[in-house]
Amino acid sequence: MKSIMQNNRECYICHACTNLHLHHIYFGKNRRISDKNGFTCYLCYDHHEGTYGVHGMYGHELDLKLKQDCQQEFEKDKSRKEFVALIGRNYL
Repeated sequence: MKSIMQNNRECYICHACTNLHLHHIYFGKNRRISDKNGFTCYLCYDHHEGTYGVHGMYGHELDLKLKQDCQQEFEKDKSRKEFVALIGRNYL
């Protein structure tokens, strides 16, 4: 499924177009839900796995921002109750 977060194949944060990784915004047990509902975005290596990337040592703030942005995008067409039913919690 197409990402609900972006239309272009570029880093969601810095708009770089090289060394991109597909990031599942809600991962772990929610990875399949992310695939099915388009809860993904492209990130460059630095924003994905770098020190301050979502999977890096100091990436908690960026991870939370992506989760919040995605939930806001989802809630443009659907309810918060539907989101929580899918993901299991509210990030806003």
